[in-house]
Amino acid sequence: MVIVGLTGGIGSGKTTVAKQFESLGIPVYIADEEAKKIMQKSKVVKRKLIKLFGENAYVSGKLNKPYIAKIIFNNSVYLDKINKIVHPKITTHFKKWAEKQKSPYVIKEAAILFENGGYKWCDYVITVTAKKALRIERLLKRDTTTKDNIEAIMKNQWTDKERIKKSHFVITNNTIAHTKTQVLKIHDELLKLTES
Repeated sequence: MVIVGLTGGIGSGKTTVAKQFESLGIPVYIADEEAKKIMQKSKVVKRKLIKLFGENAYVSGKLNKPYIAKIIFNNSVYLDKINKIVHPKITTHFKKWAEKQKSPYVIKEAAILFENGGYKWCDYVITVTAKKALRIERLLKRDTTTKDNIEAIMKNQWTDKERIKKSHFVITNNTIAHTKTQVLKIHDELLKLTES
């Protein structure tokens, strides 16, 4: 199975790009969504997160995302610790999922594909980019957050320049139409690469 990593900074439009690949019949694994499910369902992960963040990590049995986000994006030590708890589980889950797919390739969408070393398990990597101002504007519309919070998250992620250096493909996501054209071109290239 050919694994294609899809990454990009917060607000770059990874989900938009992922949906476009899905519309072409390519299975997409959204690592962040699966991580949330694992943090909610796995008793082992829950126990470790409560030990790391205290009882406030879960409220009425539900993961307290705003509380944890505030800690991890202001303290890289905690960010690293949570990644060490959650990412091995995601890796195992993804491998099982990928084995069941019947397509020429699959996409693993992950915000911190480079930061956590996940790119090493990918045959190809696509980086999604967008201008910083546009990314901030999108996030302020999408989430109940502040510019300061967004910039704190951005500081903990690789820059576009760093990602592009290690990527096989780059999508500039400024308009839907232009993004769609780039997705189709990359899809065709990937189909050729998986055939050879």
